[in-house]
Amino acid sequence: MTAIVHSLEPITLVGAGSLHDSDIDDSLALAPTLVAADGGAAHCLAADHIPEAVIGDLDSLDMVQAAGIPWERLHEITEQDSTDFDKALRHIETPLVVAVGFTGARMDHEMAAYNVLVRRVDRRCVLVGETDVLCVAPPSLTLDVPAGTRVSLFPMRAVSGRSKGLKWPIDGIAFAPDGMIGTSNAATGPITLEMDAPGMLLILPKAFLPLLVKQLLATPAGWPAP
Repeated sequence: MTAIVHSLEPITLVGAGSLHDSDIDDSLALAPTLVAADGGAAHCLAADHIPEAVIGDLDSLDMVQAAGIPWERLHEITEQDSTDFDKALRHIETPLVVAVGFTGARMDHEMAAYNVLVRRVDRRCVLVGETDVLCVAPPSLTLDVPAGTRVSLFPMRAVSGRSKGLKWPIDGIAFAPDGMIGTSNAATGPITLEMDAPGMLLILPKAFLPLLVKQLLATPAGWPAP
């Protein structure tokens, strides 16, 4: 698939959902190239940023709001079989996407974003919410978090793995969205997670966004395209 935006550095992707005033700037400090998914361009303009590209079906993008965006940066993808998050994510080529504005507001949109993360596991992405950050857990990941840090695991498909440094280890547990889940676990110190297959969402407090981004970039082995 032809990429619309290429970057050797992480990319900030902004959606039209809920976000804090500081979310875009906080993300840009970690992922300096700015891209909007359709109506997310309005958030970018409100924060005095002009995105390098706006990707989507553009049905949510008021052309008045887009007045400050050069027309050559608007990339319309007309098919209606995928969300604007999916359209944007699959047309971005980068080591990591930090996505803001895809949670809160409409619950169906938020659930669709989780679905996209699991279907596009080869597109490494951290989703930033109001209080938490999440990503698809890679095959192996070590995070130097302090004891007591909340570490939640939510399976989007049947998956198993192993852990070190969790109050309740996950070894030998068969996780499934309609069965055992791993929310509200806690670190006893630095943690290491190993997953046997893609499909486990790792959820951490928002304060650990810089650490999660740093460690994902330092962990090059990810999941291949489905």
